[in-house]
Amino acid sequence: MQPAQPIHILWDASHIWGLMAWRALRALGLSCRLVKGQEIAEGALLGKPGSRRDAGRAAPPPLLVVPGGNARLKALALGEAGRAAVRAYLERGGSYLGFCGGAGLALSHRDPREGLQLCPWSRATYPQRLHHLISGHVRVCACSGEELAPPGNTRDKDGAVLSLPVWWPGRFAAENTEGVRVLAAYTAPDADFWLADLPLQRIPAHVFEAWQALYGVNLSADFLTNQPLVVSGAYGRGRYVLSYSHLETPQSPDANAWLAHLLRRLAGLEPGRELVPGWELGEPAPAWPDYKSAAPLLDALRRTRALLDLAVEHHLFFRRAPWLWGWRTGLPGAACNNLHAALCTAVSSAPSGRALDYWRGIRPRFAELAALFAAGAEGYLLACRLAETLSPTLPDAVDKRGLDNQREALFGHPMHGGGLIEELLAMTEELIYLSQDAPGA
Repeated sequence: MQPAQPIHILWDASHIWGLMAWRALRALGLSCRLVKGQEIAEGALLGKPGSRRDAGRAAPPPLLVVPGGNARLKALALGEAGRAAVRAYLERGGSYLGFCGGAGLALSHRDPREGLQLCPWSRATYPQRLHHLISGHVRVCACSGEELAPPGNTRDKDGAVLSLPVWWPGRFAAENTEGVRVLAAYTAPDADFWLADLPLQRIPAHVFEAWQALYGVNLSADFLTNQPLVVSGAYGRGRYVLSYSHLETPQSPDANAWLAHLLRRLAGLEPGRELVPGWELGEPAPAWPDYKSAAPLLDALRRTRALLDLAVEHHLFFRRAPWLWGWRTGLPGAACNNLHAALCTAVSSAPSGRALDYWRGIRPRFAELAALFAAGAEGYLLACRLAETLSPTLPDAVDKRGLDNQREALFGHPMHGGGLIEELLAMTEELIYLSQDAPGA
């Protein structure tokens, strides 16, 4: 029996990861809704009439899912009232499932304005900044005899149980704290594991050893061994599961099956399937009834895809998955992924009446920004390529300060966002948010 309320997904500062979580839950056959921090502050989790969608009191949602993204910006979007509302929701028996940035949000922080303080553990730093740049699948050991642990798995010869995906994750600062249960821990990289833009499986072990001896840099993944990856605990009468693995990753069987199991245990729901299908971000079929009205959106998608293709052609980006591009260290690949995924989703989503009203107001500005951004980003990426080519013989030919300024204007700060792309992304994501109310969405 479906609950009166759908699963709630915190939409703020989630970008591609919010889209991926939303898509995964719907693909598993479950009702879910994107909510903003302001809605949560107004009572969306507590069934209060202050929430934007409901005019009267309703049952609380069975689960709050917080996708990846910037935890600090999520905390800011919730505000003091929103953070208190999430804690009250769990105190009354609610459930919290956080992935990556959503896991970091739930941890304890020195500044309580930066997190929810649901889990007594904090976020740890990596031994080297480069170690944060890990992506792909890892082999993990999962605990047994625990309700929230993945069911029905047997250990292989290396003692690992599952192959789970990580996409540039944070890290838990593990403590001997009563009540925090480690559900899974890293053992070793799996076949598609990358460190920054280096595919580790394609580099012999003796080369890693030589690099460490010559340059003093450890580029192996031994820093991960036995580190917690997924943890759980209680807060009030509620429960949380915090995962630095993206269990919602498309076509990741072990991760998706565990996600389905957690949805049963945390939310009392029964998914219709246990595998999230592939996510092909190619050329989505437009769902807008009026192509003329949607023309700036379609044009922005065409320009963004051309930008990605250009970056691949010049060996700046590379295709990691059908839904994801990797990038050379220091380039704005994450921001480009966010915009491309949002544009694909907006184009393929039938707009609601509210979305169309919003679009009519922003359409001229959107079209202007999209053209400016595409031209500027093309010039920036090609300048990066030129700087790389000239660096051995003419290292100062392309002014680094000028490149940095250009990047900041276009892409903002790598962690905090900004620039032209942020305004484009905010408009596109607002369209998606409003279109979830469209019939059949």
